[in-house]
Amino acid sequence: MLRDKLRARLAEMGAASDHQQLAAEVLGIRNAPPELARRLVAQALVVEDRREEWRRAGERICAAAPGTPAVYVLRDAECRALYVGKAVNLRRRLRAHFADRRWRAIRPEMAGVCEAEWIEVGSELEALVREQALIQELHPSVNIHVGAPALDTRAIPTALVRDVVVVVPSIEIDSAELVCVRPDGGWFIQRTRRSGADLAVHVRRVTRFFVSPLRRRFDEAPLAPVVYSWLAGRGAGATRLDPHDHLRERLAAVLRDEQLFVERVDQRIVGARARGVRL
Repeated sequence: MLRDKLRARLAEMGAASDHQQLAAEVLGIRNAPPELARRLVAQALVVEDRREEWRRAGERICAAAPGTPAVYVLRDAECRALYVGKAVNLRRRLRAHFADRRWRAIRPEMAGVCEAEWIEVGSELEALVREQALIQELHPSVNIHVGAPALDTRAIPTALVRDVVVVVPSIEIDSAELVCVRPDGGWFIQRTRRSGADLAVHVRRVTRFFVSPLRRRFDEAPLAPVVYSWLAGRGAGATRLDPHDHLRERLAAVLRDEQLFVERVDQRIVGARARGVRL
């Protein structure tokens, strides 16, 4: 093991430890400055000492995770967010995180993973938005931070950038998710039952998001560009509605449609789960 090799060489060197030589011989990192070499050796020792704890944490986390689409957060012993990701099959994705082959190249922060939490989702679009929202909120140390998405950095047709409600599958089979976005970046997700039982209340809430002077209460990070970008690409065929054009009547008709989502890639996952197929 790497740890054992480092300890053996440190013992041989005694008080005259040469961390640059250790980094080159054992870690394969040549010409590292002395201070960097010392930190690399120290990190390697700490990381290797954590391997068994990391493996046990992985077994526990994966055993509890569902085999469904989800957005997840990996945390350390101090509950600090290390990594935010999304998965079509959460259990399979987490098993990949904790696979033995990952250990050789693991970042020191990821070696400290102790816990995971997740939000199950019903569509790719919901996963994209919730993943970005969590990254902006939690600032996980392993994710690359580039700030909130911006319209001017994405190839989005001008015609798509408007108030819109996108209807996508929900993790609950009898419901749909209404993903609402505005050109100023504001976003909002409302789950509603396809039976229409909550439609009046939810349409009022959606309308308030678009037109109320108090609408800023809805806003978090401006993530609407994520939705517009998806609509310009893989979501080109998604069901979308103009919130200012008889929204309640049109939404009621869409939700009653038995063919809603049937031919969508997202719904294949939900449909398989409804039939009891293990994903």
